[in-house]
Amino acid sequence: MDNIRVLIIEDTKTESDRLEKTLLENNFTVVGLATNLQDALKIFYKEKIDIVIADIFLNGNPDGIVFAETINTISNSSKPVVFLTSSTDKQIFERAKLTQPFSYLIKPFNELEILYAIETAVEKFYKQDDVFFNEEEDTVIGTEYLFIKKGKALKKVLISEIIYVEVEEKYCNIITEKEKFVILISLKKILELLGNDKFNRTHRNYIVNTAKIQEIVPADNLILLEGGYKATLSDNYKGLIKNVRTLK
Repeated sequence: MDNIRVLIIEDTKTESDRLEKTLLENNFTVVGLATNLQDALKIFYKEKIDIVIADIFLNGNPDGIVFAETINTISNSSKPVVFLTSSTDKQIFERAKLTQPFSYLIKPFNELEILYAIETAVEKFYKQDDVFFNEEEDTVIGTEYLFIKKGKALKKVLISEIIYVEVEEKYCNIITEKEKFVILISLKKILELLGNDKFNRTHRNYIVNTAKIQEIVPADNLILLEGGYKATLSDNYKGLIKNVRTLK
């Protein structure tokens, strides 16, 4: 699954080059780089974007703010915005605040500021009620996505692509179609967050995505999953079979 997809709006080449380099080195995906309002909106509506980093002033005009105002007027179109600026004008700051940005950074920025701003914005924007993000718990969960911290980056994973989850001591292994993640969270907690409509517990150490089940072998306490994966079906959780439409 792709990393977090970022749109950069910056008209100073040295600044945009530095910002792009910082993001790429930390495994973010830069989907576009715009130097004016028109190009920024064109890219925004064409590409899939998770977060925007925008200079407030473009060619001398506060078009970064205009960009945020524009995307906020369209239902279900807004995305988290992090503003960059070298301006200390209070009126500009007050106008920028009205667009409800997730961060407001004064140039020159440093790498840690940018990375922290992105992580904080993603955490707040994608389902605040279900977010947990601290030194020990390193996943951000929304309705359709998991944002999982891996190294210095947050990786976006479709919940529908999760095959199963397995507990190992204090950690959970999340197995997806393409990758494996290890996070510190209880199996019970992650099942609550994923929901019981598509994910079922089959053993005290396993949760499976029922859409990924290929075969159930009750006599062997075995579930065969897509990708050649296997999960245990214990006697305590064989009620799962009752929820599967079966022809005999």
